Order: sequence, then structure tokens, then C-alpha cells
Amino acid sequence: MSLPLSLNRNLFCLTDRLVLVVITLFIGMIVEPARGQELPSLINVVDYSKLLPLLSDAPPGWTADKPEGSTTDVGGFKLTNVHRDYRKGEGDKAPTTAISILDSAANPDYVEATTAAWNFTTTSTEGYSKAVTVDGNPGFETFENEGKHGTLWIMVAKRYFLQIETQQQEPAALQEWAKRVDVKKLATIK
Repeated sequence: MSLPLSLNRNLFCLTDRLVLVVITLFIGMIVEPARGQELPSLINVVDYSKLLPLLSDAPPGWTADKPEGSTTDVGGFKLTNVHRDYRKGEGDKAPTTAISILDSAANPDYVEATTAAWNFTTTSTEGYSKAVTVDGNPGFETFENEGKHGTLWIMVAKRYFLQIETQQQEPAALQEWAKRVDVKKLATIK
């Protein structure tokens, strides 16, 4: 049975929306309890400078932008994020990769909600979405054939949200880029 083209596209859009909803729910779960009680284990995030070294240099034939990072405190809600962009060649069709790491401060409700949302698989002529495991860590991978656009999310140590996004690359590139991030080292950073 084949789904109509518009429904298939909506499934991929649904995946993106689902991730945004889960992140929004996470923020709500952190901010509300933090107002009413002290939750130091939920609001202590690592400084971005500890995560920047995990964003590796460019592989041969690629260039990399300077890694960026920040640690932000908004009304007691702290968030650390680091990011680096990679590119091979010039032009609109050049392969690109973006790697981000978000410190979610070990919120068990967020981890449970996120990984539960990753518990499905769909495949169509337009691409796929599926749950994956990377070095023992739960994850979720999507790939759209048009534009060869892939995204891999990995939850590391029930705290770090690693995202790898590729353009103009084959699906296997997602797992290859994941190998460039030392997730075992990431799991030990506190």
C-alpha cells in the first residue's frame, strides 16, 4: 500500500514538528519546577568550552567553520549549545554537514519523552525515519531523498542531545559523521 505524496511529505514534516514539540515540552518541564523548588541537578549545565573540543576538524577534502558555543541563563533556565558547520566544495549543491551538541541537563522526563517519540519507523519513496542505536545510545534518523537531506539525533548519557544534519550526501554519511564525535568522552563530561 502506497501513501499519497502529500501524506508522505507530511510524515517527514511531522517528524520535524515532533522533535520541536518534545524540545518545547522539555523547556516547560525544566522552567516550571525550577520556579517552585530548587533542582540543582537539573539546572547545572557544563560550560560550552568543555564541549567545543568534541567538534572535530574537517575530514580530508572538507572545510570547517570555526566552532561556536554558548552557555545561556534565562530566568534560572540554563542551556549550553555548541555547533560547527562543514562543507565540501562550493555552490548550492555542495555537500554540507552541521553538528550540534545541546546539554539538556539530565532531565529524565525529557529523555523519556524524546526517546519514546523516536519509537517508530516509516519508509516511502521519499525517504525514511527510524529509531537507531549508536554506541549503545538511543537515536533517531531521518533521510529525505530529495536534496539528500539527513538528520541523526542521538541522546548521550541521558543528558546530551547530539544532532548531525547532512545535505547532498548519501544516508550512510550520517553514521560516518557520528563516528567523528567521541560520544564516550561526551558521556563523561560533567
